[in-house]
Amino acid sequence: MKSVHVLLRSSPLRAVHARARRFGALCGFLVAGCATYGEKTALAYRDFEAGRFEEARVAYADPKTTDSPFLSGAEAGMAALVGGDFEAAKGHFETAYAEVRELEDRALVSATDLGESLVSFAINDTFKAYQGEGFERVMLHACLAITYLGRGELEGAYVEARRANKLLESEEALYEKQYAAGGLGHFLSALAYEMLGEPGEAFIDYQRMMQKGLGGDLAARALIRLAPRLDRESEVAPLVERFGPDPDRPDDSATIVLIAGVGSGPYKQEAGISIPIDGGKIVQWVVPVLATRPQPVTSLLLRLGGGSQAVRTTVIEDVTKVSKENLDDRIAWLAAKSAVRAVLKYKLTEKLEDEHGVLGLIAGDIFTVVTERADLRAWQTLPDTWQAARAFVPPGVHALVVDAEGGESVSLGDFELAPNETLIVVARSIGTRVWAHAIGGHRLAASAPEPNPEHPQTPEPTAANP
Repeated sequence: MKSVHVLLRSSPLRAVHARARRFGALCGFLVAGCATYGEKTALAYRDFEAGRFEEARVAYADPKTTDSPFLSGAEAGMAALVGGDFEAAKGHFETAYAEVRELEDRALVSATDLGESLVSFAINDTFKAYQGEGFERVMLHACLAITYLGRGELEGAYVEARRANKLLESEEALYEKQYAAGGLGHFLSALAYEMLGEPGEAFIDYQRMMQKGLGGDLAARALIRLAPRLDRESEVAPLVERFGPDPDRPDDSATIVLIAGVGSGPYKQEAGISIPIDGGKIVQWVVPVLATRPQPVTSLLLRLGGGSQAVRTTVIEDVTKVSKENLDDRIAWLAAKSAVRAVLKYKLTEKLEDEHGVLGLIAGDIFTVVTERADLRAWQTLPDTWQAARAFVPPGVHALVVDAEGGESVSLGDFELAPNETLIVVARSIGTRVWAHAIGGHRLAASAPEPNPEHPQTPEPTAANP
């Protein structure tokens, strides 16, 4: 009697088993590639959280870490930005922009074209090049604007801030809603315009912040301050009644502006169900949902002159809230895509079962479960919120300290400010820790912070002032 081995080799089952092995190999390959984005980038994110920004930058810049040119540039750029390396941050952000430039150009021409680009099908969304959520692309240009400020290039700063706001308008047109977003872009644009001596343009940006309910007293007081220079006092009368008149200050006052990313932004998790149906077949339906992280620090405090003057930051952009709204608006499309794929994979399983019996059914079910995964890629190094504060001080020497309320403090040293000069502090809190970098002014060498060997500081850049 022939052995089972010989029987299988000589029977029609040989072809079935060969196909099953090939299909099994494909499924094995897919399983091997099913590590989530969070799992792939865990070590890089751990370095980022710990303040090892150069290590995080190098890890994220490696294409193997993210498998996404957009995220590689965005994540590495944020690590460099928080570490104070504005030149490297700009380069990485531009790498991310190069990946989505064509999509953005179409979005700025027509929101309909943007929608058609987003509704495309694949076996699994993670097999497609990731081009960012709409809000992430907006954030990319706002972050680029900060790098231009860090380099003292004011024109570049407002160009990037404007592009961020125009991309946001395209998203709003696509989903037919208005997000409570754009505060960071408008604030950066207004700041650049003020430093360029164009208060009228700055006034418009502050108005838009107020219209969107962003920036609160920060935007309101800017409008009250600028209105007399533009003969627009009547437009801000309600704000004066609510927030009070503009306080007296010397005409040659210097300005200190704190721009801060506070906390850690959200990440994506998978939500969905596997539905057994007739004959043992499985239909899989999944979508991504956002999960939030603990936020021990809610705001930052800029202290001057040993605490003689202090200003608290105001939220100008709620990244987590807007990210969730933007993703929720896409869920209908994502769910529809998942449902269509579920039907196609169901038909595939039926065909495999018809041709190969139980082996085909098993292979089809495995393929369905393995390949129907939510796309969990996301820009994870974004903050929970962007916040800002502004202080007006007499020209001269001022000691600067940034406190993370509920966390640690960092002293930036003593800075000498010229009349009408603007000094910008870019800060970031992660957990209870805070990092800050000053742009502009003249830091007195004797007061420079002592270098920390675990967290070396890059040389501070200078900002242009008109």
